[in-house]
Amino acid sequence: MTQQQDRTAALVLEKASVAYGHVPVLEELHGTVRSGEAVALIGPNGAGKSTLIKAVLGLVPTVRGRIEVLGVTPAQARRDVAYVPQADTLDPDFPVSVEQVVMMGRYRKIGWLRRPSATDRTLAAEALERVGLSDRAKNRFGTLSGGQRQRVLLARAIAAQPRLLLLDEPFNGVDAVSQHALLEAIALLKQQGAAVVVSTHDLAIAHLACDEVCLLNRHQFGFGPTDAILTPERLRATYGGHALELRGDRVIVTQT
Repeated sequence: MTQQQDRTAALVLEKASVAYGHVPVLEELHGTVRSGEAVALIGPNGAGKSTLIKAVLGLVPTVRGRIEVLGVTPAQARRDVAYVPQADTLDPDFPVSVEQVVMMGRYRKIGWLRRPSATDRTLAAEALERVGLSDRAKNRFGTLSGGQRQRVLLARAIAAQPRLLLLDEPFNGVDAVSQHALLEAIALLKQQGAAVVVSTHDLAIAHLACDEVCLLNRHQFGFGPTDAILTPERLRATYGGHALELRGDRVIVTQT
């Protein structure tokens, strides 16, 4: 790998296999996500999309091959990686305000024991404005709708100023306004040079937001430019017995 590639490669998968204990979950993954690009992880439920995100975070071991994040190991890169989980993994009853949730994105930079500076507060406020929820800053996080909570979690990630952003099914169950805000925020992060990996079932989102696609179902069925990879043939191979419906130039994947 050249020095220029080292600077631009945010995530490198090199024949990477991931396992829980002795049980393989993903095998022989390969591909590169570069700064300023977005890659969609697409595959059926249980395909290993969330597991791959956890491996990139250093939470699940790579048992063969290599996963490199920002030129180092996943564990070493965590300071510069932000993660947006599925909204339903968080407790909506936790007594914390919207602005407090967003400020959590700054803690890796400032430490948990230091008070946020004026710069930290400005970055958090700007992140919240970017997702269109500045007017909800004082609201309790749990009172927001599912789509609004997902936008707050994205604002938290934006406030961290990540070089790599990982999103796990961020568009599930969100309204059209929230979807638009999420797409705009992802586009802006890409313009600013961040790399983005987004897990999704929505092929339209992959076309709108992503430069490349990684098709997964325990194994990799394709990694490359969106238009080249999202073909009916590759999708049938990836989804197996799941239903595929063709509508003109669009492929609609439904779970059966």
